[in-house]
Amino acid sequence: MTNASDRIKAIELVKEAQDSGARLEPICEELNISVRTYQRWGLDGEILFDKRPTADRPVPKNKITDEEYNRIIEISNSSEYASMPPSQIVPSLADKGEYIASESTFYRTLRQENMQKHRGRSKPPVKSVPTTHIATAPNQLWSWDITWLAAAVLGLYFKLYLVLDIYSRKIVAWEIWEEETGEHAANLIEKAVISEKTCGRPVILHSDNGSPMKSATLLATLEKLCVAASYSRPRVSNDNPYSESIFRTCKYRPDFPYKGFASIEDARDWVSRFVHWYNNIHHHSGIKFVTPNERHSGKADEILRNRKKVYEAAKALHPERWTGETRNWILNDTVALNPTDEMKKQLKIAV
Repeated sequence: MTNASDRIKAIELVKEAQDSGARLEPICEELNISVRTYQRWGLDGEILFDKRPTADRPVPKNKITDEEYNRIIEISNSSEYASMPPSQIVPSLADKGEYIASESTFYRTLRQENMQKHRGRSKPPVKSVPTTHIATAPNQLWSWDITWLAAAVLGLYFKLYLVLDIYSRKIVAWEIWEEETGEHAANLIEKAVISEKTCGRPVILHSDNGSPMKSATLLATLEKLCVAASYSRPRVSNDNPYSESIFRTCKYRPDFPYKGFASIEDARDWVSRFVHWYNNIHHHSGIKFVTPNERHSGKADEILRNRKKVYEAAKALHPERWTGETRNWILNDTVALNPTDEMKKQLKIAV
């Protein structure tokens, strides 16, 4: 609602512009008002003021009286009903032959009095937030999970264990077994640490809350290898998005045997070829279409600088084909797992 002083100023500006020969429609567009609004504001040179704030409005017929309003507050604060919500208070009163107002009226009245809060000795529920981690280089933050690969035999599945570097998106270790155990998980992480030469250097390993992820064998191995365990919130798969994403990429490859693998050896052979393609050939959209190995090894920056030069040369050759800057080929130096909204504003984070 535009106040009176702003309305008077707008009308004066419109008249001044019209006296200079400007048309009404573009003037109103410039003032961010419609022509109809301007016409409603003024009539035959007289400025009309908004009477809506001072208009007489009839009292709703279904409005409760002041006595009923006070009675709702009194009952809600009584010792008998202080620990009950309105959904229980109203039926309880009805059982005693008394009806004051509906449950929604009870709720509305308590909200108006700032009394619709958690009541009782129990603590109110606290909304948990996901754990946030940040990586600025390879081998600082890993994500791992287990997915099931169907076998040709109905009801039989092979378990794919996979560790992903979140910064570079490189698959740093994987194995396939017929069962999920903490021993297999411990061997997988040890294999990743050896292949990436991170022994003695701190690494964060994020996973969900599955039994292999929290097994005593795995936790002992992580402590020995200086790897810190991090976990998603219970029953929240979105807290581990990188592992979920790569499993989808894996299972939606054109040559994925959707009818099932004939044997565990066939599954291992196919996943081996997939990992080679993913790490060395696949141009990942999340890292400016370089391969995970190029990002992991530090070659990505040079590749992207060369791309920028090619685009700038193309723009110089045909500038009429470009309406702005060339494509942004700069990779973010920071990658975050489950960043907060405030963190997204403060940092340029790839998520």
